[in-house]
Amino acid sequence: MSGPRLRAMHTPARRLLLLATAALVVVSCGPAGSATPAASLAARSPSMSSAPASPSGPSTPKPSAAEPSPATRPATSQTDTPWGRVWDALPAGFPRFPGSIPADDAGGDPVTARFAVAGGNAKEIASWFQARLEAATFSTESLSGPLEDGSYVLDSVGDGTCRLQVVIGPLGGMTFVTIRYGAACPNG
Repeated sequence: MSGPRLRAMHTPARRLLLLATAALVVVSCGPAGSATPAASLAARSPSMSSAPASPSGPSTPKPSAAEPSPATRPATSQTDTPWGRVWDALPAGFPRFPGSIPADDAGGDPVTARFAVAGGNAKEIASWFQARLEAATFSTESLSGPLEDGSYVLDSVGDGTCRLQVVIGPLGGMTFVTIRYGAACPNG
């Protein structure tokens, strides 16, 4: 998924439609009782994202009867980015900072998810994510910051070649949380 089709999916109405559709797909088809890091996130973190995705599998999205066009299918696919291949949606149970709201990626490189926090302290948010991810069996590879722009970068690894990156950065009275959830990570 790239170009105009990817940009078109970032409107708030389409994101809401994708989120609702993905939730229905996961509820009706998703596996239960997995011992993966994603399942551990759901079990251990009280503030969870409701951005579900399908179980790990091929990078091609599965058609849904409720979603006839590729642009409106649930985000169960993967996208190549300069950082590496990422899931197009977070797994159910991925920690979501309290008070955060979904945010547009502003036309930058594709990412798995982006949230905005009104105000917010980037260092505190980075520490919060580090603690939640470590409780869910991810290991911290590095926590960098504050960088020149006041941002922090948390790089974590899971089982095998699973890796993820959380970038927390202040911008114009908001703090943005950008997540890249690697394609090798479990997504279900």
